[in-house]
Amino acid sequence: MRKSGFKNTLLKALDRDIIERLRLQPVKFELKHEIENPGDRIDHLCFLEEGMASMTTTFRDGSQVEVGMFGYESVIGVSALMGTKKSLNRVYAQIAGHGYTCNVEDARREFRLGGAFQFLALRYVQAQLVQAMQSAGCNAKHNFEQRLARWLLICADRANIDTFKISQEFLADMLGGRRPTVSTAAGILKGKGLIQYTRGEIRILDIPGLTKTSCECYQIIKDYLDNYTKFDTAITE
Repeated sequence: MRKSGFKNTLLKALDRDIIERLRLQPVKFELKHEIENPGDRIDHLCFLEEGMASMTTTFRDGSQVEVGMFGYESVIGVSALMGTKKSLNRVYAQIAGHGYTCNVEDARREFRLGGAFQFLALRYVQAQLVQAMQSAGCNAKHNFEQRLARWLLICADRANIDTFKISQEFLADMLGGRRPTVSTAAGILKGKGLIQYTRGEIRILDIPGLTKTSCECYQIIKDYLDNYTKFDTAITE
């Protein structure tokens, strides 16, 4: 019997008995809410239902670059299931939302049973790796306009919104660029009628057009994140 009512991709695919063993607790994620920090123990897994979070790598000069995004498909802290005790990165809410948490020991206990939760968690890790590898290749190969379009589209998909309250400085950090570069790229997308861009806010106006402007990396990442629970066993049928 499936547990109904969840928006999170992994939770939606789990049977009721597994959900009960995870002992989920509801949680709200305010804007900039700190979910993980480098060196802190990973005590809980987080399953977003709405909103979006970013994982960043922080450098000695205080600058940061986004290395992962989390939306309704996510399991934040999943590396703890494979033995990681302390977080290596900062993870924080970029778009306010809500979801569920569970104690990491409850999650590890369920993971060790080798059933649906383990299979789905590992499939999500694979999807994360694809996202990270594709994004790394994209940053090296494609221009900033394409990368900005990709980032906006993925953000919109994961958070189910089309408007972002976000600064040029923050976008520069997320995409590993500079504020003038962000301003130029956003101006090009605005000139094409793809986005509305005012100080501190971006609204997507034309998703098909923005998709065409983006590179192939967007569709590859989207397909993996949208479909990672689908694989050829009876567990998720």
